[in-house]
Amino acid sequence: MYWQQIIGLVLAAMIWCAALPALAVSWTHPLSFSNAELARQDFSFQNLQAAEFSNSNLEMANFTGADLRGAVLSASVMTKTNLHGADLTNAMVNEVKLDGADLSDAVLVEAILLHSVFNNVNIEGADFSYAMLDKAQVKELCQKASGVNSQTGVETRESLECQ
Repeated sequence: MYWQQIIGLVLAAMIWCAALPALAVSWTHPLSFSNAELARQDFSFQNLQAAEFSNSNLEMANFTGADLRGAVLSASVMTKTNLHGADLTNAMVNEVKLDGADLSDAVLVEAILLHSVFNNVNIEGADFSYAMLDKAQVKELCQKASGVNSQTGVETRESLECQ
């Protein structure tokens, strides 16, 4: 089972890297906020495509409606972070602490979310289509999944493939 996760991560990284040339059209210099203290910062409605936030403190930061396609948020703290309506398509959100985060109406299509913590999160209307999640994460998220994403029209339960 462990080797399947490794293969999955390698494939996801390859897909993510393949998407970078397409993202390059809309930005000139990738933003890097790695290892930064960004608690309570307001990034709402900003274009943050392919930005790097790995190992950062993003506690209570506001990413409402932000374009985070292809962004790297790995190993960051995102406790009580507002991601309402944010587009995290192809983002790397692995090993992230999302306790109390608002993921309502967020687009997480093909996002890598392995080993992230989703305690007390709001996922109403979130779209997790084709996202990489651990089985335990899916089971936990399915217990609270509801709503339809306003941007993609996909039901949250359907995107998680809840039984």
